[in-house]
Amino acid sequence: MSKKPEAIVFYDEEDNEIQLEVLEQTTIAGQNYLLVFDQEEDAVLLFREVPEDGDFVSYEIVEDDTEIEALLKVFNELIEEVDIEF
Repeated sequence: MSKKPEAIVFYDEEDNEIQLEVLEQTTIAGQNYLLVFDQEEDAVLLFREVPEDGDFVSYEIVEDDTEIEALLKVFNELIEEVDIEF
């Protein structure tokens, strides 16, 4: 059975609201990552969680090619029915 992706809202640097669908999440070596889909841009993005003060977190886009390749291997295993390409 397939589960419906969870929609979350992010805010960019100019406080514009961006709605993204979380396709999968994982933790590797204590670091949390999200694989999300941006319908408006028709793009898949990888986010890394960044701890903030208190219980708050923010997310930054993963841009390192080596890290992206490693993460895509993990996410491809987690989401067997979809072949993710960046």
